[in-house]
Amino acid sequence: MSDEQQVSRRGFLAIATSAIGGLIGAALAIPAIAYIVGPALQRTEQGEWVRLGLTSNIELGTPTLFKTVIQRQSGWIVNENELSAYVLTENGREFIAMSNICTHLGCRVRWIGDQQQFFCPCHNAVFDKDGEVVSGPPPRPLDRYEVKVEDDQLFILGG
Repeated sequence: MSDEQQVSRRGFLAIATSAIGGLIGAALAIPAIAYIVGPALQRTEQGEWVRLGLTSNIELGTPTLFKTVIQRQSGWIVNENELSAYVLTENGREFIAMSNICTHLGCRVRWIGDQQQFFCPCHNAVFDKDGEVVSGPPPRPLDRYEVKVEDDQLFILGG
């Protein structure tokens, strides 16, 4: 070999040290980047079935308020939201779940049993037992949830 093609001991150690340092750096950087970027790339489910409670807790012909807390994760942030719904059944087999949020400005409605109506105190909106607008400014009936029953447990699709 000629003098130009030979690598000195110092040159070899410099190249070997750089190569080992590069491998160690890549071994640490790739998982770190995946850890930081991974949650942002995960798909989030738009709707999931949320358990409200036992169907036997619902009084026939009277809307019953159920409340539950759901956790949603967006990246590294975990939010807890309270989900409330009125559930109505006339026969104990078919269920209607309605939001307790007024469709006018988002106030909470409450069931007034002796008048058989939902009432929103913000602008005197009134809804009937099925969530249809009776009077006031709401543009549409109370929002409804899709309902399913499994083993006497009531679930709504909360998305």
